[in-house]
Amino acid sequence: MKSAARRDAPPGVPRVDDALLEAWERHLDTRPPNTRVAYARDARALKALAGDAALSALSSAEIRRCLAMLHQRGLSASSLARMLSSWRAFYRFVIERDPRLVDNPCAGLRAPRGARRLPSALSPDEAAQLLAAGQGGDGVLEVRDRALFELAYSSGLRVSELAGLDVNALDLVGGEVRVWGKGSKERIVPVGGPARDALRAWLAQRESLSPQEVAPLFISRSGRRLAPRAIQQRLAAWSIRQGLPRHVHPHMLRHSFASHMLQSSGDLRAVQELLGHASIASTQIYTHLDFQALAKTYDQAHPRARKKKRR
Repeated sequence: MKSAARRDAPPGVPRVDDALLEAWERHLDTRPPNTRVAYARDARALKALAGDAALSALSSAEIRRCLAMLHQRGLSASSLARMLSSWRAFYRFVIERDPRLVDNPCAGLRAPRGARRLPSALSPDEAAQLLAAGQGGDGVLEVRDRALFELAYSSGLRVSELAGLDVNALDLVGGEVRVWGKGSKERIVPVGGPARDALRAWLAQRESLSPQEVAPLFISRSGRRLAPRAIQQRLAAWSIRQGLPRHVHPHMLRHSFASHMLQSSGDLRAVQELLGHASIASTQIYTHLDFQALAKTYDQAHPRARKKKRR
């Protein structure tokens, strides 16, 4: 970035100096704490990379070189993407402060793409083991948890959607549930027979926990709406009791739902609608899961899948 450092800004145009960074950090006061810390740190990293260069002196090509240097230093693709996002927001802030700056050098840039991790999913046998008859538990709380996990796997709900469900969202006669997903988008999702049975059993005992509110479907021992974190903890403990050899989290049930639906139906669009994905690209990752399962079966079953050992 030395070439940028040698160029001066037009008269009156702000530089990447401490006063400007302090104004940026004050501007971030309304952001969530983690975002505030990360965006402030990223702006100071930009200052270090730019040296004495003025904001107006940095081009898109030079911002791209900054990203390349950070990538060489070992920053992950996700970290670079967050950093680029925070730089883009920083430039928008500066442009709003001084209309003489009209170009955002981060506009249109993309961070390097990293390898996409495939989500973990249970096999159909593992899902059956998880939801088999319980190994003893907390009475009414075990009934509630069974309903929770049956519904999560039956309908592919996010943990936030499970926690946010109200009693009136259920239609057990019609076998469906009304869900508010990301972006406050509503969708109607089918509910399978075992999940409906588990939900009926839970609703019959829900009043015994003295609900503090009428609306929440799933409530805690104290009668309040069950929090996502509590759902995660209960599922982790439940999976240990059921003898599963790995950690199970709510999103794994959603992944399992999608993977098993796709294996059975092959209908990617239908799975997209059920999951509430805005883009088919988000759903396509499950085709890779499906292929992995097929490849494993091939390796185990086909006589020419593996090379014979030499004698």
